[in-house]
Amino acid sequence: MKDALRELIHGALATLRAQQTLPDAVTPSFVVERTRNREHGDFACNVALTLAKLAGRKPRDIATAIVAAIDDPRVERIEIAGPGFINFFLGAAALHAEMASILDRGSSYGRNASGEGRKVQIEFVSANPTGPLHVGHGRGAAVGDSLARVLDANGWAVTREFYYNDAGAQIDNLALSVQSRCKGIEPEQDGWPADGYRGDYIKDVARDFLAGRTVHADGQDVRASGDAEDIDSIRRFAVAWLRREQDLDLRAFGVEFDVYFLESSLYSEGQVEHTVRELIAAGHTYEKDGALWLKTTDFGDDKDRVMRKSEGGYTYFVPDVAYHEGKWRRGFERVINEQGADHHSTVNRVRAGLQALDVGIPEGWPEYVLHQMVTVMRGDEEVKLSKRAGSYVTLRDLIDEVGRDATRYFLVARKTDSQLIFDIDLARAQTNDNPVYYIQYAHARVCSVHRQLAERGLATATSAGLGALHRLDSEHERALMSELSRYPEVLEAAAANLDPQLVAQYLRELAAAFHGYYNAHQFIVDDGVLRDARIALADAARIVLCNGLDLLGVSAPESM
Repeated sequence: MKDALRELIHGALATLRAQQTLPDAVTPSFVVERTRNREHGDFACNVALTLAKLAGRKPRDIATAIVAAIDDPRVERIEIAGPGFINFFLGAAALHAEMASILDRGSSYGRNASGEGRKVQIEFVSANPTGPLHVGHGRGAAVGDSLARVLDANGWAVTREFYYNDAGAQIDNLALSVQSRCKGIEPEQDGWPADGYRGDYIKDVARDFLAGRTVHADGQDVRASGDAEDIDSIRRFAVAWLRREQDLDLRAFGVEFDVYFLESSLYSEGQVEHTVRELIAAGHTYEKDGALWLKTTDFGDDKDRVMRKSEGGYTYFVPDVAYHEGKWRRGFERVINEQGADHHSTVNRVRAGLQALDVGIPEGWPEYVLHQMVTVMRGDEEVKLSKRAGSYVTLRDLIDEVGRDATRYFLVARKTDSQLIFDIDLARAQTNDNPVYYIQYAHARVCSVHRQLAERGLATATSAGLGALHRLDSEHERALMSELSRYPEVLEAAAANLDPQLVAQYLRELAAAFHGYYNAHQFIVDDGVLRDARIALADAARIVLCNGLDLLGVSAPESM
């Protein structure tokens, strides 16, 4: 309905120009938004305020002229408030038309083409292949995948990418940890690596390596040599073993990727060296104290950064710059990185490095969505350890404990810049206090009504129900229709703000509106026309609940 109101306003402006009430050259930008208090209307618009200076007239005079030029049956009345805000009160016809659109479009309702098929890449999770995925990775997976679904629903051509840090000191520590286990050395014994990984999963990797097993990861088979002295084979096998385990965890979470990119390929294919040569050629580097520095202060950083250390080897942000230059050359005009808040310090460095390449990458590219930490609670106690991981709670622990649906919803239900408390007891509860249960139960209730109709041998006619929506004039019915009509706006806002929690919040509010309606009215009544109208409204709620849950990767059960 917001788009319809914008069209009405543009039409009114065109009329006023034709009447020479407004200058021909005036093309204002304005906002149509929902009011916080329905006493002020359903929507408010600031067009008269933005026009005042351009047209050289008082805002209220312009608002009066615009209101006089609008005549549409979907608008019950229009009021002018304050200095010149225009408040629109929708009529029943507008809500009825929206219900018809929901039932007609079904699973496509709310989707739009604002992205125009442009390419966007979303990189998320990107965990080091050194252990099982923890709950922080899980939050990144839930947010990243939901964001990908939201942008897809807004018409973007989305590519999901996972970046594997399969090079560097952490991988060396992994290989040494597995080698020590292969030799029978325990974490508490002499000879264990100082920075070794202590979880039980290291024992599992060592067992399979010694047995000469083969693991399939990232489209290739990696076979263990079985030789405890073969550190190169141990390294390759351990990385592949853990990549496979992480992939199994993600599949259990309902997350799949289009591209898996290996950090090691940046070195083996010469991309890091190529990027460094480009930075030197662009004139943004200098030598000092035997090290190679990048003049990141030229691009907003607080100090210049070392690229190549005096003792040799590149600092960690250099391969990140090379990696992102590759993204740009792959044709992604938009790139979004969903990462933990601990990556905050790398944002300016990577952007500065990309600007220093002088290859046309715009400022503020890539975009970042950074999530805060997750604390897992059971009762009043924090859950800190997983026996398998040894030092943290794994994503698989949560999935096994509360199920995929609850895990995904809870991990996306707060803004990413807020710390998240994951309450295991609440996530398991089959009560209205559990938001996942509450939302899914609303969907299941509509399905239950249809089963009851079938048991009684009663049929429904959607067209007849739509034609009788005027019979639905109670406060609960109007509130539900109004809430349903918000869905396209929520979907647009979630994409614009890169904030899928807006969908989670909306679904809870929609479920509340539906439960209120369901508890206040009987659906299966003797009056067939009224019955059809109520079933049509309930079906509209079922469709929107299902569509919204799908954006979060949460199922919409037919019974509970």
